[in-house]
Order: sequence, then C-alpha cells, then structure tokens
Amino acid sequence: MNERPNSLHASDIAHSMHPYTNMRAHEEKGPMIMSHGDGARVFDTEGKEYIEALAGLWSVAVGFSETRLADAAHAQMKKLPYYHSFAHKAHEPSIRLAEKLAEMTPEGMNRVFFTNSGSEANDTVIKMVWFLNNGLGRPQKKKFLSRNKAYHGITIASGSLTGLPANHKDFDLPAIPVVHLTCPHHWRWGHEGETEAQFTDRLLGELEETIEREGADTIAAFIGEPVMGAGGVMTPPEGYWQGVEKICRKHDILIVSDEVINGFGRTGARWGCERYGFTPDIIVTSKQLTSSYMPLAAIVVNDKVYDAIADNTAKLGTFGHGYTASGHPVACAVGLENLAIIEEKDLMGNAERLEPLFQDGLRALADHPLVGEVRGVGLIAGVELARDKATKEAFQPAGSMAKVVTEFAAEEGLIVRAVYETVALCPPLIVTEDDVRQIHARLRRALDRALDWAKAEGKM
Repeated sequence: MNERPNSLHASDIAHSMHPYTNMRAHEEKGPMIMSHGDGARVFDTEGKEYIEALAGLWSVAVGFSETRLADAAHAQMKKLPYYHSFAHKAHEPSIRLAEKLAEMTPEGMNRVFFTNSGSEANDTVIKMVWFLNNGLGRPQKKKFLSRNKAYHGITIASGSLTGLPANHKDFDLPAIPVVHLTCPHHWRWGHEGETEAQFTDRLLGELEETIEREGADTIAAFIGEPVMGAGGVMTPPEGYWQGVEKICRKHDILIVSDEVINGFGRTGARWGCERYGFTPDIIVTSKQLTSSYMPLAAIVVNDKVYDAIADNTAKLGTFGHGYTASGHPVACAVGLENLAIIEEKDLMGNAERLEPLFQDGLRALADHPLVGEVRGVGLIAGVELARDKATKEAFQPAGSMAKVVTEFAAEEGLIVRAVYETVALCPPLIVTEDDVRQIHARLRRALDRALDWAKAEGKM
C-alpha cells in the first residue's frame, strides 16, 4: 500500500528515531523521503531528482538501479533464503565470496570472516586480536592505536576506536584500551611553518614515543583508514603509511587497514593500502562489497593471524564468536554479483580514469571565498570551508556552514554530506564525465548561494 508523502512525513516524525540526527530538530524539519533510484541519481517522493554524490553512505558502487543484484537476491531467496555458518555448516555463496575476497586482496591474505556491518567487523577484529594474543600467552598485549578524526564504527568497542567527539560524548566512550594519535591532516594539524615532510616526521615520532610510553608489549594493533572518510576525507601525507608500517613491524604490532570506504577502487586503486604502499595484517571491508544492497562486511586476515586464532580454537575447542547472519547466503550472493559487475564494467578503472577530472574540478573551487582546502583521491573528496582562508578559522558554531552548503546543494539537486566543516563527496563508481561536471556545477552554485547567505547573516 502506497501512502501519500505527507502521511509518510508525519509518520516518520511520530515514530522514527534517526541516526546522526538532532531528534528535536527533526521533529520540526522532518525527513527528505526517497522514492526510487536510477543509476547515480535518486528521486524523492515529490519527484525531485538528485545526483547522489555520496553514493548513499560512501557505498553504492554500481548505482541505485542495478537489476542484476535484485535478480541475484531473488534467485538465492528461492533456493536457500537463510542458513548459518556455525559449527562446520556452510553454503555455496559464502564459500565463493570468501574465495573471491582472498583472490582480490594482497598476497597471503587467505581467510575471511563475515559480519553484517563495518562496525561489527571492527568489533570482531578487536576480539580476534585479543583472542590470539591470549592464545600466544601475551595477555597484556591488548591496546589499540587509532587516530583523532578516525571512523571505525559505532558499537561500544569499534566506537571506542573511532576518534570523533560526537561519537564519544555522553556514550561513555572509549570503553576499551585505545590511544588516539594526531590526525594525519597537514592543512589542519600541521604547525605554523611546518612542511608536509616535517609533519610526517613529527607524527611518526609521536607513534614511536607512544609505543615507548605505553610499552610495545601492551600494544596489539594499529588501525587506520588509508584515506580517512567520515572524519572529513583526509588524505595522508607522503611517506606516512610506509613509516607507520616500518614502526609497527619493528615492535610486533599488527596493522589493520579499515577499507570499509576505501575498498574496491574508491581511491583509484583496488585497495587503499595498495594506493599508499603498505601491507596490512587485516583488511576490513563492507559498503561497496554489496553496494549496500544487502548488509554485509568481511574481515580478511593473513596466514599469521589466522594460524594464531586457529591454534587457540584448538586449545579451547571453539571460537566463541559469531552472528546469526554471518555470511548470510542472500547477502553473499549479492556480493558476488556486485563484484562481478565491478570487474566486468571496470568500475575500479573508471574511478582511476575519472580521478583527474573529478579532483581537478573540485580543486578549482579552492578560489571560492568559503573554501579553505580541497583534498581527495580517486572518487572521494572533501571541500573544507573556512571563514578566513589565511588563518584557517572555522565558522561558528562548528559545522554550521557545511550544513548550509549541503542544504543549498540539495536544492540544486545534489546530495553531499556535511562532516564538521567539510563537504564530503563520494559518488557511485558508475558516474560518467557528464555526471562529474554536473556535480562540480551544482556544488559551485550551492557555495555561491551559501556565500550570499553568509554575507546577509553577517557571518563573513
């Protein structure tokens, strides 16, 4: 039964609790209700068209109308709609998808554990690492190293790894042993007069000092997004990741590459770790794994990590962890078809080919009075706003101007996301040159309108 849009609007306000939302403000404003999608575009219940320049939530690689994924889900629903993977049970879709991920990840990463989301995956990584260190007789080796502005999920454990104030405040987080290091974003966190190379050296020195202070025998793993996504699309300075890897190897600290956003071509390379030249022990992926048509995430570990975990399961008799829907057959079938589409249509190559057009067009916005910095790689970017370009002074209250820009962008038919004072973009991997040019044009119009508003309101 189809309800009228105004009925849906009222029902949403009356009954729904939205994530990442000021709920009192939502009671006044209400939702933007989406009706359907077509390629890189979505349409609301009023019939308005938008270019979805954040791919939903950094995730819809193949666009919003791929019938092959619907067909794959339908076929699997009819054949085996559900089965679990506990206690030696298995089914073909999860077997084939694990095999495919082992094939697609760096050499030596051969074992896969499925969860339903990136948050669950990183929560599971924490438990895996604790489990293997207990099995190796290292019960004190439990701390994680993360970074300020990192995003690694929202469960109690993975949310502790996240380094965003709004995700910690009044949630009593962090709740696990984690140390947050300086965000590797030179423009915002570099000292006055500090070159990018000097900034990298300082951050690597901070890492060494932290390990010395905490004790290498207490630190289990370093977790990081190759390109930081939900914290504001921060690309690392040159040499940063190679330096992190060298230090972690020296101190026997595992490296976890959180590729939930970065994976499957988003950065212009197959994996973010490959773009930045480091080899992790664990890769976490989700989002573009199924283009978010179905909830699914995967943890891919190297043989060293697997062997330590497997040996401890032999001692204890089991790996006492898992989810009812781990490796759900419908989700895995959709994932397999999604990866087939990505490869057949060369969507990872499309991201690499369109990178110059996408990034150069956004960098042309750097001359706009509202823009402090433009950064990104592949088909992911952030446009950070500043009240004063010279001093990098942000608008107050924090995040207010980015929200204004995103609202004007929506009126211009463009969906982007406000992340603090950064306007984030991450379009579907299927975008065309024309789509990219329209993204640039619509965003510039939104910035112009926001500038007029800021002047009228006395913000500039």
